[in-house]
Amino acid sequence: MRSVRAAGAVLALAALVAALPARVSGNGVSLRLHGSVEPVRSHPIVVPRLSGSGPGTGGPGTLVIVRLVKPGTRVKRGDLLIEFDRQAQIKTAHDRQAEYRDFVEQINKKRGEQITASAHGEAELKTAENAVKSAELEILKAEVVPPITAEQNRLTLDEARAKAAQLRRTFDLRRKADVADIRALEIQRDRAMNAWKHAETNADKMRVVAPIDGMVVLKSTWKSGTMGEVQEGEEVRSGLGILDVIDPSAMRVRAKVNQADVAALRVGAPARITLDSYPTRTFTGRLEQLSPIGAISQMSNRVRSFLAVFSIDGSDPHLMPDLAAAIDIADDHDEGQVTKPTR
Repeated sequence: MRSVRAAGAVLALAALVAALPARVSGNGVSLRLHGSVEPVRSHPIVVPRLSGSGPGTGGPGTLVIVRLVKPGTRVKRGDLLIEFDRQAQIKTAHDRQAEYRDFVEQINKKRGEQITASAHGEAELKTAENAVKSAELEILKAEVVPPITAEQNRLTLDEARAKAAQLRRTFDLRRKADVADIRALEIQRDRAMNAWKHAETNADKMRVVAPIDGMVVLKSTWKSGTMGEVQEGEEVRSGLGILDVIDPSAMRVRAKVNQADVAALRVGAPARITLDSYPTRTFTGRLEQLSPIGAISQMSNRVRSFLAVFSIDGSDPHLMPDLAAAIDIADDHDEGQVTKPTR
């Protein structure tokens, strides 16, 4: 057990030593860091998220690529980057449009039926009210008619009043029910309209254009058990990042700094940057950002690393995203000896 722990400690120590930046004693260089090149300005392009519940061709939340720009292509703002199959969204839009129009016709028909029923109800109520008035006139004859006739007239009046009151209540309830029926259909109509508009919006999202002038860089994604770039004809899920449009005119280098070397850095310090892929090309730059809080190392809780961002002066076609770069920090007394970028 002790041997296993000792072996693990040795491996962890070796990994930490390998991760430490090199210190160069000569040529005015006091510290060497390693990082990767990235654009200062970039826009990620992801598979659009569909509004509502409209499915893609391959099931809910998936879309099929029918056109895809090639990596490395220079694009202008508004140029087409990627296009997805929109047939499912167009069909959904047409279905929801037909559903909306059907509800509109149902509402018109229901309103016509309610107007007819209301006219019949008002006529029936008017007849009942006239019957009450007639019965009230008969009551006035109570002194000139036999008592039994007068009693029958009172019963007739009570019956007419009760019938009129019942018809009024029924008529009021019927009008409230009619309003509720219309409102229920209007809600269904509005839902159908929202679904129709969502489907049309989804169809518009099937064409993705460049948000800025720049260059296309495809991302690697996990597919079929391996990492690779997406291609035309493939099925992708909503929210998946496919590519970036970067501005190659301004690049920078992002590097991690061991806690033991943070004290040797200061924001604004000049640096010489060399690309591992093009070792003969050097660039000048300076430290622009240094994180004030360090991140805990995966090897040990006692070891922390800090994020440093270095700017690169000028532009060069060899400066591409994700290229490995070495950053040499010059001694304070040799800051003027940092070489300029070669072209």
